[in-house]
Amino acid sequence: MFRSEYADVPPVDLPIHEAVLGRAAEFGELPALIDGTDGTTLTYEQVDRFHRRLAAALADAGVRKGDVLALHSPNTIAFPTAFYAATRAGASVTTVHPLATPEEFAKQLRDSRARWIVTVSPLLDSARRAAELAGGVQEILVCDSAPGHRSLIDMLASAAPEPRVDIDPAEDVAALPYSSGTTGVPKGVMLTHRQIATNLAQLDSVVPAGPGDRILAVLPFFHIYGLTALMNAPLRKGATVVVLPRFDLETFLAAIQNHRITGLYVAPPIVLALAKHPVVARYDLSSLKYVISAAAPLDAALARACAERLGLPPLGQAYGMTELSPGTHVVPLDALDRAPAGTVGKLIAGTEMRIVSLDDPGKDLGTGESGEILIRGPQVMKGYLGRPDATAAMIDPDGWLHTGDVGHTDPEGWLFVVDRVKELIKYKGFQVAPAELEALLLTHPGIADTAVIGDRDENGNEIPHAFVVRRPTTTDPTGPSDPTDPTELTELTEPTELTELTELTELTELTENEVMLYVAERVAPYKRVRKVTFIDAVPRAVSGKILRRQLRERP
Repeated sequence: MFRSEYADVPPVDLPIHEAVLGRAAEFGELPALIDGTDGTTLTYEQVDRFHRRLAAALADAGVRKGDVLALHSPNTIAFPTAFYAATRAGASVTTVHPLATPEEFAKQLRDSRARWIVTVSPLLDSARRAAELAGGVQEILVCDSAPGHRSLIDMLASAAPEPRVDIDPAEDVAALPYSSGTTGVPKGVMLTHRQIATNLAQLDSVVPAGPGDRILAVLPFFHIYGLTALMNAPLRKGATVVVLPRFDLETFLAAIQNHRITGLYVAPPIVLALAKHPVVARYDLSSLKYVISAAAPLDAALARACAERLGLPPLGQAYGMTELSPGTHVVPLDALDRAPAGTVGKLIAGTEMRIVSLDDPGKDLGTGESGEILIRGPQVMKGYLGRPDATAAMIDPDGWLHTGDVGHTDPEGWLFVVDRVKELIKYKGFQVAPAELEALLLTHPGIADTAVIGDRDENGNEIPHAFVVRRPTTTDPTGPSDPTDPTELTELTEPTELTELTELTELTELTENEVMLYVAERVAPYKRVRKVTFIDAVPRAVSGKILRRQLRERP
């Protein structure tokens, strides 16, 4: 068993809005949130006052403890206010990918039993359609303004009393993000107020922040990485968060330059752009003090190239997962110069780890031996919403969460993640479940069988790669005949006619582009299939389980 070298932290038994904004009065007029596109600024005093007024308005509208509110928005300076207002009113917040299709959104609404939606006007059509499909949604609110919908801006004028909700931080769910875990379809991850707040305290000693620090929030708040590293953690310590709604390289670089950003939390695709894109040279990025990458594996050579180009200490990495609130490992900011290349860091305070044999899961391995990473600590999720079997498969009776990742430590305790047991694909940090894509592909009339794996593109990003077995496009001429169908092959008498028809159907059989387009029309952009290979049969075990390793080993 491996234990953190940092002192344990006591559980933080506070509602998340109190854990984060408890010092807002102390920070007062310091800028808390800045819109990186137009400069609109909210001070700590305003964020505190606005979220309390909005909580009062939500309670007055009928939001009660135990309700679930779906927050469906890109990054804006209104996002944190809406999040903390909802939790103060007693609701759990399920964060929704802004590019989710109405069908995907509706699945999350139904599964989470969400009664409220907060969205933005450009996404309103999708939210309305999702609400119609799901049912049970009481009201759709907007952060900005839209005819027929109440605006959070107008609700700030509410004179209703601030709600006094009895929240049990250890049991009550604050956030309900959706994750595929190690495999399968997305599931609601129940993260309590205590789990999220304690994880923030666990990170204090390794990634300190405070007034004067400026963090650029370009990774999405709806993702647990963004919610923690770019929203909760800096706002808890008095730092300033500069918010961008999406990643555009020049806008991103201009924000670093103009707002004198000191710290970046990014994913590997952004590291690639910083290391290689020529436009980077046009901007003054000298304010940066450090860059931390997480959400997906980062190539050590790419990390080195980025640091050298920006004149920074070596890039740090972090490790975790939604089910871990999310952090377990990070390279401490004061150790960037001495951390070995490729490490995802050391165990944060109060966290334990085991590395167990892949062949004998009951056998613990030592330093330098690779096996599955198991984690235990106060940040381990409460469980999957409504899925006790999936929870039990993820967290064993002794409280160890089985990550599905393979790794090893060196003698100094640095962790290296080397492979993945789980089938989950991480496309640019976003989770893509092979099972979800496989189920969708099998609805295509031209597909007989399929398997999806993670592959690498030319930039080293993990992408969904579909192996597809085509359904035969011709009918067996010896089979039953339907006399009402003039194209039935049994009506053909000349062999040349059969040959010509076969050749014709082969010319029009399913193509790679057709497969990719079929998926693209039905899923969020990050879930799209990026590569298709046609095969004769999907390799399977006797149990029916797909032998994905055989597909990965194909030339």
